[in-house]
This record gives sequence, C-alpha cells and structure tokens, in this order.
Amino acid sequence: MQAENNKNDIKTLSFGCRLNALECEKIKNILINRGICAVVVNTCSVTGEAERQCGQTVRKIARENPNTVIFVTGCGATRNPELFSKIPGVVVIPNADKMKPESYVIPRNISTLACELNVKNADTEISKQFIQIQNGCNHDCTYCVTRLLRGPAVSFEYNDILADVRSATADGFGEIILTGVDTASYVKMYDGHPFLLADLCKKILDDEPRVQRLRLSSVDPAAPTIRDIIGMMKSDARFMPHLHLSMQSGSDTILASMRRRHTAQTVRDLVKMADGKISFSWDIICGFPGETEELFNQTADLVRELKPIKIHAFPYSARPGTVAADMPNQINRNISKKRVKIITDIADKNLNEFMQTQIGKNVQVLVESHNNARTPDDIPVHIDGAMVPERTICDVKITGISDGIFTAVKNN
Repeated sequence: MQAENNKNDIKTLSFGCRLNALECEKIKNILINRGICAVVVNTCSVTGEAERQCGQTVRKIARENPNTVIFVTGCGATRNPELFSKIPGVVVIPNADKMKPESYVIPRNISTLACELNVKNADTEISKQFIQIQNGCNHDCTYCVTRLLRGPAVSFEYNDILADVRSATADGFGEIILTGVDTASYVKMYDGHPFLLADLCKKILDDEPRVQRLRLSSVDPAAPTIRDIIGMMKSDARFMPHLHLSMQSGSDTILASMRRRHTAQTVRDLVKMADGKISFSWDIICGFPGETEELFNQTADLVRELKPIKIHAFPYSARPGTVAADMPNQINRNISKKRVKIITDIADKNLNEFMQTQIGKNVQVLVESHNNARTPDDIPVHIDGAMVPERTICDVKITGISDGIFTAVKNN
C-alpha cells in the first residue's frame, strides 16, 4: 500500500500475539506527533520460523523504503538483535525500552523529510478493541522463550485499565478483549485484598455499561480464578462464552516435562463445569521432546473426548536458552508436522459438529466488515442481505454453513 507522508506518517507491522499488535498502536501514538516518516515492526520469537519471517520481512521493507527509519522491537529483536541491526535503516529497540519515547531516535543518515511508504499496516481491528491488563510472566515453562524476553509479570492498575476501556467504548467499540502475556495471572492488592482476573472482569462490566461484549485472550487452565470466570460467563450475557486455553498437551507426562501447572483432568473438570454453555479452543504443541506416539495419542484422544472447537496446533521449536532445547529425545520436525495435521483434522471435525448444532438458532453477532461477523463462540458468520454497519451488535438467525463459515440473516 502506497501512502504519502506529510512528515507525520507512521506505519506499523506486528508478528505473533495480539499483544504485539496492541503495542504497535501504543508506539504509534508515541511517534505520531514527531513529524517523521517511520516504520515500526514488533517482532515475535516464539518459534525459529517466526523469527526468520520477521527478519525476511524487515529486509523487504528496507529494500522498498530506502529513505525511511525502521524501528524494530519485540521479542525477536530482543533475543536476536544481530538479525536486524545490520539491515540499512534499522534501529533495534529491546522489549524493556519499547515504550520509552527517548528510544526512538532517527539516525543521522536517514532523511526525516516527506517520503513514500510501501508498507501495509497489519492487525488493524475495526470492530473490537484489545486492552492490555498485564505484561510478563512468572512461570518457568521449559519451552517458552517469551518469559525470558518479556520479564516478570506486572499487572496494571485498575483505574488505568478502566480508562482504556472507557476510551474504547467512547470511540464506538462495543467488544473489549482483555489481553497480556499471562492474562490469567493478573493480580493487584487493593485494601489488603487480592484483586484477581475474575474481579477485574466483574468490575469492568459493572463500571462501564457501554461494554456490550467482553472477552479474554488466551488463559492458563491452572489459573485459580478460572472457575469464577466460567461462572460469570454462564450468568452474564455480556461476558462471551468462549475460553481459549493454553493447553499445550493432553498428556500428563508431557505437561509435567513442560512444567505446566495443570493436568488433563484439570481441563476435564473445567469442561464439565461449563456444562455445554461455554465453548473452548486450545493451543497444542506437537513433537515436544520425549513425546512418543503413545503420549501424542493421549493428546489426540483428549481432543476427541473434550471436543474443543478450535485448536492452534504447531510443531515444537527449540528456542536457545530454554530448558527444553537441551532435553534428550528431540522429535523429528517432519513427525511433528504430521502430528499437527492429525490434531488439526480432529479439531476441524469438532468444529463442524458444533456448527451443525447451531443451524436454526438465533445468536448475537458483532459485525466486523462487509457483513462478516463473529458469534459469541468466536466463529465467523456472513450475514446475507443488506449491508450492516461495522461494529454493529445485532441478532441473526443461523441458516447454514459454507466453507467453514456460518451463513445467517439479520433478525428484524
């Protein structure tokens, strides 16, 4: 996308988690009145492939925008700054400094005059607003490099979060999604009492009635407050009845090796408590060191048993500096990829079975663009008929399924 710059053109591009996209917007706000032409790239390092793609993209941006400074930050830039620092026009900013205005200094050999940017902005949400509630993580999962790059967990003050929520609803966002590196670990002390994630959600819904739909990003199944959250989802129609769990495996042996804090039975209990009123999606890592065929089948069997409607399955990637990178019995990547396909196929079957049960039902959806919308279970739906304005929250009747997407008509 070509964009003329009037000494005030900032383009952003993020990789990986939604938190990265949200941080890009915050950085853009830091730079927006500087009168400069710049690109901000927030990188990811969760896998080696993610890091490689970040480097490839930054090199392409540099070639196509030779007179523009490129600020590269995020986990990839923090873990592997050398990958980016030799690229012309790049300024590398580690995670610890990414929100400091003084970090964004234009090199002397880069023009700050008007220029053209050949960069497509990514991760722009036009219908819902992500709100960051915390950063960092205090756990020690053996595979995770993100905790090493993001630092310890820090929970944000409630009043600051509420201010962000109210700013979003004032701008017309009816759906709010709370996010962080370890969202479920949110905790503050107020009046000598712990204020946990469930307390935060309840207070937001009480204090800001303009929030029509509240969601959570990925949460840890072992979070002490997750049962309270499920209870709230079952009782408050504004709290969307869908949970994305950072499951990672269905094998207790592998979960222990990962140093996860839950078991397969933990998740069975959560699904039982949900009583069919809440849908689930999972993250699954395939091919973790020591994952035999038998242990992998335990995960596959659990997916069939508990029927999460979506799974983000990906092959294990050894990250330097993590415990798992030095574990014995590393799994061949081709085997890991085959296991990803098996898990994905089971999840696709689960989703189709769930969607079949929804045909003929009336559901509330959030319209995103061009009559494409999302159900409370976070399933895409296309509304037939006249155009409905973006950000509209309305009732529709599910009429069918087409290529994994609901078709629907708007109720009068």
